[in-house]
Amino acid sequence: MTALPNIVLVHGAWADGSNWSAVIEHLQADGYRVTAPQFPESSLAADVARLRGVLARQNGPTVVAGHSYGGQIITALGTDTPNVVGLVYIAAFGLDEGESIGALLGQGPLGPALAHLDVDQDSFAWIPEDDFVNHFAAEVDPVKAKVMFAVQQPLHWSALGEMMASRHGSRCRPGSWSPTATKDPARCPAAVRGSHGRYHRGGLDQPRGHGFPSW
Repeated sequence: MTALPNIVLVHGAWADGSNWSAVIEHLQADGYRVTAPQFPESSLAADVARLRGVLARQNGPTVVAGHSYGGQIITALGTDTPNVVGLVYIAAFGLDEGESIGALLGQGPLGPALAHLDVDQDSFAWIPEDDFVNHFAAEVDPVKAKVMFAVQQPLHWSALGEMMASRHGSRCRPGSWSPTATKDPARCPAAVRGSHGRYHRGGLDQPRGHGFPSW
């Protein structure tokens, strides 16, 4: 590959595309064409459909990076996307067949960032401001963390129980990496470590919190 690949950034739950702003600035300065779309987080199928639509707009080889719940989206994408040449899981879930995020989170104590989720009348879960600023985005500047709280994209409660339907094989692409935030208050250690051996090129520990793509 001589030309730079396109980069598609997939945000996680309780986030939106703007949370990638600092990353986008660096990538664009290095000459990459970057897309960071908004995902509805109303269902896994809806999120995968949005990602497929974005990938259809890319001209040439594309690397897709997912943060947190975004890892489930890029895994469910499968391998029938020939322009995708690599996947990057950033503090992300890489589910296997029959697994769900809720089951992985249940392997240990729930982190303080998710301890008081507020589920609304439409079954969308929101993180309260105190938990968002002090735990979910604890290492982000407090002023910026409050902005992130204001634009959070709530996750439909059913997403925590959605199982990966089949062994899609996305994680086995020749280019798959997994930087892990070891100080992540949004996931239990068992859920973090449980995904490490599943990536073609393994994991890379980063002593950071859950919001580190927003730094």
